[in-house]
Amino acid sequence: MLVILSGVAGAGKDTIKRELIKRMEGLTTIPSYTDRPPRVGDRPSGEQYIYVSKDDFEEMVKKDELYEYSVHHNHYYGTCKKLLDDKIASGKIIVKDIDVNGTQDLVKIFKDKLKIITIFLKVPKTVLKKRLEAREDNPDPKEIKLRLNRFDYEESKIGNYDYVIKNNNLEKTLQIIETIIRTEVESKNNEFE
Repeated sequence: MLVILSGVAGAGKDTIKRELIKRMEGLTTIPSYTDRPPRVGDRPSGEQYIYVSKDDFEEMVKKDELYEYSVHHNHYYGTCKKLLDDKIASGKIIVKDIDVNGTQDLVKIFKDKLKIITIFLKVPKTVLKKRLEAREDNPDPKEIKLRLNRFDYEESKIGNYDYVIKNNNLEKTLQIIETIIRTEVESKNNEFE
């Protein structure tokens, strides 16, 4: 099963993903590839992201090594086929944080091959701005504006998701997502007439 977490930058996707993996057995994740440089406070390459040069990323595109990729916030982001295939083969539940375009691409690719649960984390724009301003890497105002400009586009895709959760309380959000995962796991082999 693949659990996709989406939402605007600063919605809490990575924090929620890490906490879910700590709390629930059988959950794993895969990093995204990106050509953006690591920020202050980022975890080492290979945990959340695998950092590569723009040329290396474009070479991966040419070699068809990615299930999906996109450019946002002026950088490439993508999902490596080999990494995802290996995790699927492990039989674990994969929790992946990804943007709305990547979500649509992965759903199209895997809809008949793998159970996919899509969750959009909704955050008010005012709260989002405060979260972005408080980040450890101290983004400059241009970076914050760039991310806020994408807010309306990301929110316009909410109708494509199985679940939409207002992420204004981390513990409550985690409990809701844990319940969703457990319910979906229990129902995965059920047939209904």
